[in-house]
Amino acid sequence: MLGLFGTLNLGTRSLQTQQAGVEVTGQNLANVNNPAYSRQRLQIQTTDALPSAIGPVGTGAQAVAIEQLRNALLDSQIRSEQSVGGYWTAQQSGLQNAQISLGEFLDRGAKNVDGTSATGSDGAMGLSDTLNNFFNDFQDVATSPTSITERQALVSQAQTLASRMHEISQRLNDVQTTIQGSIKDDVNSANTLLGDIAKLNDLIATTESATTGKANDLRDLREQKLESLAQLTNIETETAEDGSVNISINGTPLVVGNKQVDSLETYAGSRGQLYVRAATSQTNLALSGGSLGGSINLQDNEIYTLQSSLATLAGSIISQVNAIHSTGYDLAGNTGHDFFTGTNASNISVNAAFLTDASLIQASGDPAGPGDNSVALALSKLKDQPIAALGNQTFSAYYGSIVGTFGQSISGANTQVANHKAVSTALVNQRDSISGVSIDEEMTNLLSYQKAYQASAKIVTTIDEMLDTVLNLKR
Repeated sequence: MLGLFGTLNLGTRSLQTQQAGVEVTGQNLANVNNPAYSRQRLQIQTTDALPSAIGPVGTGAQAVAIEQLRNALLDSQIRSEQSVGGYWTAQQSGLQNAQISLGEFLDRGAKNVDGTSATGSDGAMGLSDTLNNFFNDFQDVATSPTSITERQALVSQAQTLASRMHEISQRLNDVQTTIQGSIKDDVNSANTLLGDIAKLNDLIATTESATTGKANDLRDLREQKLESLAQLTNIETETAEDGSVNISINGTPLVVGNKQVDSLETYAGSRGQLYVRAATSQTNLALSGGSLGGSINLQDNEIYTLQSSLATLAGSIISQVNAIHSTGYDLAGNTGHDFFTGTNASNISVNAAFLTDASLIQASGDPAGPGDNSVALALSKLKDQPIAALGNQTFSAYYGSIVGTFGQSISGANTQVANHKAVSTALVNQRDSISGVSIDEEMTNLLSYQKAYQASAKIVTTIDEMLDTVLNLKR
């Protein structure tokens, strides 16, 4: 049998155990609004029994560990989904910025909050309307070939077209610059997280080697940083025996144990785009996830396609208009002037001479007949003429295909972001059901530990009274 002193020790151990339970419950309640925290549970185990004449006699219970309630598979799935979400969110953001640059995708019937038109990025007509109006003005000149007013209107509309192309080209360049800035920022953030994770690996391994339990709070913090890193890029992780997590990208190690063995850096491609590689090993990394992967894919595909397609459209307009215009004659019978200067959307301009003297426009096909309109008429018909350089499409049809393809990209990105949010929410809710702190549950546990503590204290006071009785008998 335990005897009075053995029973007193039993009560003391029980007090210590219930107190530990209250402390763990308090830790859970303190972190109820901490999204990185996973709830903890006190593991209680009976102590070794003592043999007696009537059988083994229990000696109470003791706290043996603080268990972290986490599901490693769910954590891995959430990190993977974070990588997917980072990729498509970066795509969506960049595509929406480019949409504003084009000003063609907004609802033409929509109104801004101040009641003004939301037709374009600044309420102005999109490039498609401006292009159509430009060729319609050639038709007006053909109708009144000697009218200076019609010629001036044509010059003004041509300036509007050139200005609109400049604006779109510059804004797309700005979008590309913004994307590259995001890539640099994300690389810096990723390097900071890699360093932090290496330090946490060291702390976790050191802490757990010095104690019998797990460094639960440090593990929670590391998981949060792993998920933040996954938002930036696709990663592969492997847990070592000492509890540290090794990190690599495409098989290139970045963190091994408590050391960051490599870091990320950007480098410029042949067209000026930014890419990512491992700084020490100089290994180029083909990133397929995270905001870095999304931004790199965006700069290489949708944005580059927009820029090159716009340059092709502008170059075709310049060459086709100049080819016909240069064969005509102005009101004085002179010839040889190009209508446009420049080669692409960034530098297309109207012949400076026309800005001060619209009579120099070569609308006539007869040097002796200023009333002839054959060249102006041929130029107006360019609007509906298939152009070989544009895949045998008209100018409007070609630009429409640019708009349509880009619109599909935006729609696809929006769909993917919505899908990611749904999947991510489901996974997080599932994890919260395991790892999340429930105030109701913790309050129930707190009351249970409190009552058990009071009962254990009663055991101690009872034994104390019994010991006092025994001592009095001796006296």
